[in-house]
Amino acid sequence: MAEKSSSNAYWAANISMIRISLVIWFLCSFGFGILLRPMLSGIAVGGTDLGFWFAQQGAILVFLVLIFVYAARMNKLDQEHGVDE
Repeated sequence: MAEKSSSNAYWAANISMIRISLVIWFLCSFGFGILLRPMLSGIAVGGTDLGFWFAQQGAILVFLVLIFVYAARMNKLDQEHGVDE
């Protein structure tokens, strides 16, 4: 029974991290790059406006950061639940 509870806690934490990562990625790629682009047009970054930067490069950089953060957090979660390699 305790093992099932630990397993459920592990997967709940894993799904929570995935949801948070997807929300951040959605906001940066679709939100800042498309929906909020007109509002971000007054902020200059690298010779262009911030909305264009997010659409062309910012979303990719955020995605790469999310990959490394997710991997580090999953390693920590694995160690906490005793399923690390």
